Amino acid sequence: MTTDDQNGSRERSVWSIEADASLQGVLESPGCPPLLLQTLTGPLSWQDRNRRMVRRAVASPNVAPQWSAALLALGATVTVEGDSEPAEIPVERLLAERPKGKITALHVRTQGVHWGKAHVGRTPADEPIVAAIAGVEMVNGKVSQARVALTGVWPKAVAMAKAPAQLIGVPLGESQIQAVAAAVQEEVNPPGDYLGSIEYRRAMAGVLTRRALEHCLRFGSELDEGGDNA
Repeated sequence: MTTDDQNGSRERSVWSIEADASLQGVLESPGCPPLLLQTLTGPLSWQDRNRRMVRRAVASPNVAPQWSAALLALGATVTVEGDSEPAEIPVERLLAERPKGKITALHVRTQGVHWGKAHVGRTPADEPIVAAIAGVEMVNGKVSQARVALTGVWPKAVAMAKAPAQLIGVPLGESQIQAVAAAVQEEVNPPGDYLGSIEYRRAMAGVLTRRALEHCLRFGSELDEGGDNA
């Protein structure tokens, strides 16, 4: 069994792509955030990326669970066109409310969000058994937004944990991260199968949430000190 942890931060802009593009088009798009690039390689083959469109992948997280988790963690938005004026709404709201209309574009901030990714799987080429992707935004040294999306620990392919909301309004530190990781471990509702028992998946949810948030803490500190993160 292998484990993998990745981390980074963003540049000040917003990357956008039309919803008619393929996931391979996302991979080849100039300025695509590094986290999205990472989540589109590995288990997803070139053929899979070419036949799967952004519109479907955004609306159906089971198409590309890691990519969907990254979108949620980064606070991505979509443009939806319906009977009224086009509206830009968060991907999280899109998945929860399923508003009427056609998704025409995807937008992802490329700076201001410190992110961290951690997963566990049988091999690097396999879909992770459990994964956690965190996105944290800071204002004046305190957390203004905290999002952790996990796969492999819910009845659905991917979902956001509620526990990270307790970080808002306080500095991001080791004790706060430990408390959130413990709360996430209690919050998740994993299925059990031959890849991992309920107990194993629950334990990994806490461990990987902690690792992902620790990456956010580490790279946030480096940015404050003038560090450069790719």
